[in-house]
Amino acid sequence: MTQNGHVQVAYLTDRGQVRDHNEDYVSVCEPRSSEEAKRNGWIYVVADGVGGADAGEVASSYACERTIYHYLENDGESAWGKRLQTAVSRAHDDLCSLIDQRQDDRRMGTTLVATVLADNQAVVANVGDSRGYHVRAGSIRQITKDHSLIAKLLDEGIITHAEAATLNIGNIILQSIGSEQPPKIDLFPVALEEGDHLLLCSDGLTNHVTDEEMADIVSQHEPGEASRKLVDLANERGGFDNITILILRIGHHRPQEPNGAG
Repeated sequence: MTQNGHVQVAYLTDRGQVRDHNEDYVSVCEPRSSEEAKRNGWIYVVADGVGGADAGEVASSYACERTIYHYLENDGESAWGKRLQTAVSRAHDDLCSLIDQRQDDRRMGTTLVATVLADNQAVVANVGDSRGYHVRAGSIRQITKDHSLIAKLLDEGIITHAEAATLNIGNIILQSIGSEQPPKIDLFPVALEEGDHLLLCSDGLTNHVTDEEMADIVSQHEPGEASRKLVDLANERGGFDNITILILRIGHHRPQEPNGAG
């Protein structure tokens, strides 16, 4: 962040109103010294696992932790975006190896969105439909691009946004960590200013809460309170999936203790 600034973070994950367990996961790695900050920055990862029983939980937690492990392992790489992409790719390989070791019939995988922050810059990587948003002065921009069938149909002009809202084709993901084919790992640079927010989330939030509602809540409340309000709103509207939110605020604020992890 700015040389004398802070990253204020809050994150919250919730089972929702329908699922009997939580397959989302959050991992955080923050520097303990200025030297660590220069080498590694601030690292945050959100994942949304799939697979049933314990498989989704295993996939999301394993992918998060292995991404951070490989990112820190490669601290000689100065291009942090490439370093993050490589870490996610290696986490995918690790999860594939774990799947082979389990020797059961269940496939498992996970979406993943991750960011590294430093020096008023961020890089955001994603696989699947967990998203990253940039909020500035009450306006919101989706940073990431969903790897989903709906997004593909929209991009190709086959359907309109109005038609997408009415289609009942389920949440079909085209890329994931742990898939049989290596996933496409998108990377996005973000220039940050004092007072900006980054929001990472699973689709349990975006399926129920609009971008504009997210922008209003994030802009008007402290990150911890905003996280709770967003989870509550998604649950009020059905909470059909696990809900996970991580909010980062850039600025001169005393860092806040995170309020939950799954």
